This record gives sequence, structure tokens and C-alpha cells, in this order.
Amino acid sequence: MRRCLRFLVSLLAIFVLPTTYIVNIKRNRKCPPPTNPILYKSATTLAMMIRTKQITSEEVVKSYIERCKEVNPYLNAIVEPRYDLALKEAKCIDKMIASNDRTPEDLAKEHPLLGVPLTVKESIAVEGMSNDCGTIHHKRQPATRDADVVRAVRAAGAVIIAVTNTPQLCMNWETYNNVTGLTMNPYDQRLTTGGSSGGESALISSAASVIGMGSDIAGSLRLPPMFNGIFGHKPTPKLISIQGHVPDCLESEFEEYFALGPITRYAEDLSLMLKVLRQPNGPDVPLDKPVDLTRLRFYYMEGDCSNVTDNIGSDMKKALYKAKDYIKSTYNVEVEELKIPNIEHMWEISVRVLLKVNHVQNIYTDPEKRDQWVSVWPEVLKKMVGMSDHSFTSVFYGPVKKFFDALPNSYYEQLLKVFEQVKTDFSEALSDDAVLLFPTYPYPAHKHYRIFYRFLNCGYLTIFNVLGLPATACPLGLSDKGLPVGIQVVANKCNDHLTLAVAKEFEKAFGGWSPPNKDLLNSVKTA
Repeated sequence: MRRCLRFLVSLLAIFVLPTTYIVNIKRNRKCPPPTNPILYKSATTLAMMIRTKQITSEEVVKSYIERCKEVNPYLNAIVEPRYDLALKEAKCIDKMIASNDRTPEDLAKEHPLLGVPLTVKESIAVEGMSNDCGTIHHKRQPATRDADVVRAVRAAGAVIIAVTNTPQLCMNWETYNNVTGLTMNPYDQRLTTGGSSGGESALISSAASVIGMGSDIAGSLRLPPMFNGIFGHKPTPKLISIQGHVPDCLESEFEEYFALGPITRYAEDLSLMLKVLRQPNGPDVPLDKPVDLTRLRFYYMEGDCSNVTDNIGSDMKKALYKAKDYIKSTYNVEVEELKIPNIEHMWEISVRVLLKVNHVQNIYTDPEKRDQWVSVWPEVLKKMVGMSDHSFTSVFYGPVKKFFDALPNSYYEQLLKVFEQVKTDFSEALSDDAVLLFPTYPYPAHKHYRIFYRFLNCGYLTIFNVLGLPATACPLGLSDKGLPVGIQVVANKCNDHLTLAVAKEFEKAFGGWSPPNKDLLNSVKTA
């Protein structure tokens, strides 16, 4: 089956590849680099400056609103702004700080994000804002209440300024839909931002947002951050509530594979966000526990050995080995290659396990009976003749799900036995004192729509969804062509603090986020 898939994808590339050149010919405008010094400060720093009255929330929020207006014509990342309400909230925060006798320390404990602007992926409900998740409706259907995570950031004092673009129902590794359209990469308009948290990642990378929230069932908190040169974290399952997300699912096992999490421009903001977002009854993750990198064990892998995914290209291999060599030279710790028996089956296992989850909300979900579907084939036929309002990936989720459901259960049961052993092997290898350096994707960001013949590379991402392991997307600089490259830092369950510590170390070593098109900034300064 793996050989057959590779052959079919190669055939598909023959048609898709020339098309991607044609549709991207006119996308040649450069997203301007940020010039306002406020935009270069982390959320942690901004929160400290606001509560110590070094700067007002209104100044910060206004700076980010102005930046949103400047870059969105280049990116098309914003679904719906919230500028007027955000400014009113910022002014109220400033009045509260001015008239309050609480110390900055007290404010930090009670409202750790006080006055800091924040953006949210449209699939996460923000009361009164668009929550259609890229789906065409006959009338506007704004969210009627906040998602749990949105309530958490509001309680922490954050100011929401916009909701950002996502593919329809989050079902793509590229970000476009028939409502908002295509979101473009701030480093190059011809390139994808990834998906499904592509709008959020593009906005944060362009310095039009400093922190945000996304979701992940197949890499959406890792692929878009990598393509955009920023940080994202897929947490340990159930650490963060998923209530209030579209799509949702009636099955409780969905929460084992699906997660909400933070996307940030600076590594230190990941732990800040996780402390705010974690739910009280979630797993015990010691986010404040100090990490001594000299006592950690480090492993690396170059891929999943499946022969389905592409081997990592030179840019990604260079980045992976740069990280590996840094650990060795700085801490005198060997980074050993991790070999897990039967890992070559994990691509198929990941796909089968995720597609076995039933009652995930989709375009075929019966609105009257959530546990049933309407007929699939009429919508497929409408799509084939250009009459469907839905995206290609949303439409063909139905036939693909039906195909996998029709496969014999006996083979799936065999795969599950292999899966259980692989999970055990990973758990024993990582224990509570090791991290794994793993490629996020074989290449830097590619041209729009090339995902249609590169989608098999999702195996680099889905492996950690089905294993339930926390993973941090960590930028490691730019390629020779000026595009972001990075890796995933993975740990065992409930060891998120280890991946965050390593991400901070790599940011210190390699510079972290690099402003898009900073050569333009340098030319302006020279002039």
C-alpha cells in the first residue's frame, strides 16, 4: 500500500507542480518588516512593563492594531478584527492599574497577561466573533460564548484584537477557504503558511501579534510555526481544555489526539501561556520545575523510516545537525540516534487511528442528529462539477473516511498491537529525563497548493498526535534562501517543561524568530 501511495502521489505531482507556478506568478509583494520597537518585545516583557507603568496597554494594543492594518493586505490572515473593543478594554486596564493599590507582583499573580494583545484562531470561539471555521453560511453565525481557553486568557488580562484564518473545519495543511480566501507567508507571498493554524502563525510571524492560540490534530501547532519561523507547542493531552472548538467530536478519545495550545514569537512566552491555559483538573505537568540541560539525555531521528514520507532535505538536515552539534559542543552531551523497532509502520498507524475516531464534526454531520451523516456522494458530485461551497479537503474527507471504515478490522487489530509496543518503546526511551530532536517537515515552506502531492509528509507530525507526546516547534534560523527552518523537540507525556527549556536554549543559541524581509529594514536604516 505504501508503494502504491507513493506512485499515485508522483502522478499527482505531474499535474499540480506546473499549476503552482502559474497561480503564484503575481504574488510578488514584500511584507514590510516591523519598525516599531514595541513590536520586538515578548509578551512576558510587555506584561511586566504595563503593570509597572513603563508603558500603557493602550499604547501596546494600538501599536499592534496599526501593524495588523499594515500587513494584512499582504497576508490575508485576519478573518474578523476586534479593534474598537480591544482599545476600550486596554483603556479600562490602564485606568485600573492607575487607580489600584496592588503591587506589580500582585498583578502578575492575578493577571499574568494584563494588557497584552492576543489573537485567536477562528476555530476557537470568541463571543461575538466569527466562529464558522472557513465554512460558508447563509447568514453570519458568531460564537455565542467564549471557549474555555478564551475565558482563561481574558481572566489573565489579555486583550483579544482579532480572529485569524484557517482552512475549512481545520481540514488541511494549507490555509485557505471559500470565505476568507488564501493566507500568504510573510517571508514570501508565493509560499504557504501551512495549516491549519496558518493565519495565526502568519500574523504572529509578521509581528502583527505577539501571542496567540491554535489547535492541533495533525500538526497544526507545529507545521505553521515552522513555516513561519516562530514557536508552537502541542501539549500533553488534556492539559488544556478543548471545549469551544470547531470542529468538535462526540467521542471522548478525540481528546487523546487533539489539543489546543499556544503559538508565540518568543520561547519564554510558551510557558507563560501554558500556565494561563492549563485546566485545573488536567494532568500534573511541572511547568515551573527547573531543567538542568546537562542532566538531560538527548536523542535524534531523521524521520519515520516509512518509505511513504520524503527523506529530509538538505536544509532540514543542516538544521537538525546544527542543533545536535550545539548540544554536544556546549554541554558535552552526546545526542544519540533513537531507534524504535517497527517505527516504519507509524505512518499507517497514525492515519488509521485518527480516521477511526468517529463523530468528528464535518460537512456531512447531520445537524439534527450529531452522531449520523447525511449522504456523502451528492456533495462529491457537486464538487466535481464546480457547484459545491465546500473546500476540496472537506468534501473528500467523507469518501476517505468511508474507505478506511470499510477495510477489514483484522489488519487494523494487528496494527494496534504494533502501536502499543511502539508507544511502550518511546515511553521507556524518553522516560522523564530525555528529549527527542525530530524534523517538523522535510522542507521549508513550499508554494501554495503543493500540499496536494506532499500531504504524505504529514507523518512527521501525526506520529506525535497518536503517541500523545508533547512537542514544541522550534525555529533554528533561516535557510540559504531566507526561509525559516526548524525542528520539533519532543518529550514523554507530562514533560512539557523539558521541551520548553530546550526551545529557550535553542532560541538563545540561534536567535529564534527572524523578522520577515529584514533586508528591507536594513536598507531603510542605511538610507
